[in-house]
Amino acid sequence: MHTLGTSALRVLMSVNILVSASTFSSSVKGKQRSLTLPAEANSSLSVLVDTKAVLLCPPDNPTALVVTWTIIPRDQSPCTRVHRKDNNETSVRNCTDARISWESRPDQNPALQIDPVALTHDGYYRCEVAAADGNFGHTYYLRVLVPPKVTLFRGSNGTIVCRAAAGKPSAQIFWTPEGDCHTEEEPLGNGTVTVQSTCHWEGRQVSNVSCSVSHVTGNKSLSLELETGDQLSLNLTILYITSSISVALVIVGSIWLWRIGCCRYSVMLFLQLYWARRGKVYGIDGVELIC
Repeated sequence: MHTLGTSALRVLMSVNILVSASTFSSSVKGKQRSLTLPAEANSSLSVLVDTKAVLLCPPDNPTALVVTWTIIPRDQSPCTRVHRKDNNETSVRNCTDARISWESRPDQNPALQIDPVALTHDGYYRCEVAAADGNFGHTYYLRVLVPPKVTLFRGSNGTIVCRAAAGKPSAQIFWTPEGDCHTEEEPLGNGTVTVQSTCHWEGRQVSNVSCSVSHVTGNKSLSLELETGDQLSLNLTILYITSSISVALVIVGSIWLWRIGCCRYSVMLFLQLYWARRGKVYGIDGVELIC
């Protein structure tokens, strides 16, 4: 009698599961974009992009009949992966992402794996187990993290720029020492954000500045020596001025020498012509005239 009751219960649960799965499949086909996301998840899971994530199902239940994973990624159609233990049958509905799969054999371990994790895997993942002694489920909210690329460089008009590019979530930027700064954020459309802070220290004796970027994936700090750049600029300025003065001196000296040569030649020619007319010839070596 007890065996008969248990068998009847298993059959009834199988029928209910098939009806539910059929209803879900129909609703997905008819309203793929109108599926309401769960109001809240049992747990939140943060995973670094380009790594492997494993989502566990509730503890193994020897009376489990069906394990169903419902996957609702951000901005994508939902899909389901189902495994029936009574006949060891696995089915997939509307799942096209090859990076999402069973971690191993679903009859041994119903965990789901994502390898590698991408930005598009943000979303909800729910595992439901239908068993003879009841239904059990667990919902994850998967949040993909992306570390920003941090750079520190010189901007225009004596400013210094610190940039944390394409991070998820957005990073925070701090300066040492504090300066006159302007920070702006630029969403990139795929969930990542670029944060850029531009600072200057006008009228202050600052020789070194540090930019510290705080992010959930890790912190990073970069420094920049201001004296090196300023001294280089000063040296270039001095070199330019010195070169200009040298060129000017050469030009002035050349003109002066040219005038002296022309004046000396003119006086000597005049004297030679004068004494030649008077019938006398005098040597004029040593004549020094300055114009």
